[in-house]
Amino acid sequence: MLLRRYGDSIQSVVTRFDPRAITEISFRRDQVESLSLEEFEARYEPVRESRIGGETHGDVQSEAEAELLRVVEAQLQELLGELREGEVLLVENRQGVDYPKLRDRKEGVIVEGENRLRFHWRVDPQLRLGLYRRRDD
Repeated sequence: MLLRRYGDSIQSVVTRFDPRAITEISFRRDQVESLSLEEFEARYEPVRESRIGGETHGDVQSEAEAELLRVVEAQLQELLGELREGEVLLVENRQGVDYPKLRDRKEGVIVEGENRLRFHWRVDPQLRLGLYRRRDD
């Protein structure tokens, strides 16, 4: 299960990665799980942190950006697929503090005698995910 903090509550979310959106890496609450921060901290203990990011490049800006989001989504789904019974992933990045954003750099190149642009995309800062395990009661 994927969780994210909203104020003083922890709620389950699903990914909503969209290259056309202002915030390309976002999450939507799915109403499956909701805990207060205190309940979450009492129920789960941190195990480790993973960082997801990557870089892509291409000749078409939107295609390179969309490819980077596919890479990040695949990495996240791989982590979710490795979860064991009683484990959850928590998005550790905080809105307005260190929220992951796609950044681009353009490079001028000459292809067959014509000036072209090459687009380089990266996630900065990376998406941080905490793996938490249910405490033994």
